[in-house]
Amino acid sequence: MDMIPEEFDRLTRYLAMDDAEADRRRAHVLGFDDGVMVAPGAIIRIGANRIGRNSFIGLYSYLNGDVRIGADVLIGPHCSLPAGNHKFDPATKAFNTKRDTPRPIVIGDGSWLASGVTVTSGVTVGRGVLVCANSVVTHDLPDFSIAAGTPAKVVGSIDPETGEYHWNDR
Repeated sequence: MDMIPEEFDRLTRYLAMDDAEADRRRAHVLGFDDGVMVAPGAIIRIGANRIGRNSFIGLYSYLNGDVRIGADVLIGPHCSLPAGNHKFDPATKAFNTKRDTPRPIVIGDGSWLASGVTVTSGVTVGRGVLVCANSVVTHDLPDFSIAAGTPAKVVGSIDPETGEYHWNDR
């Protein structure tokens, strides 16, 4: 099916739109209110009432399964939070027929997942955590930590009273 030029122009402007009201409307259509915002292209398949107030889901992010997002959370563009997992089936010698036991992903209040972060099944990211860009989080992260890398490791902390960053290597 061919898209008429006007539809293409409208869709292109919509996907590039930086508009808080459109992000709130998108969240509402998906069943989330209370100040939640969802940027264009985000795919959210987690059920209702699992994103806390005033949280933001970034451009083209993917949330699937038992994912629980706290309040005041920022999830940057291109983040991936897949709570499910495939399991190797020796009978078929493939991953396509069995599912692993689902384990929730929990993102604590006030945390920020920067661009391109992946959080794997069963991980809890504590409160007020900064996960640096393109990190892959495979283990729980403590409150007010700063994590980076693949796999992500704690590289610093945040003083919850002052907001000051403290880096482990400095």
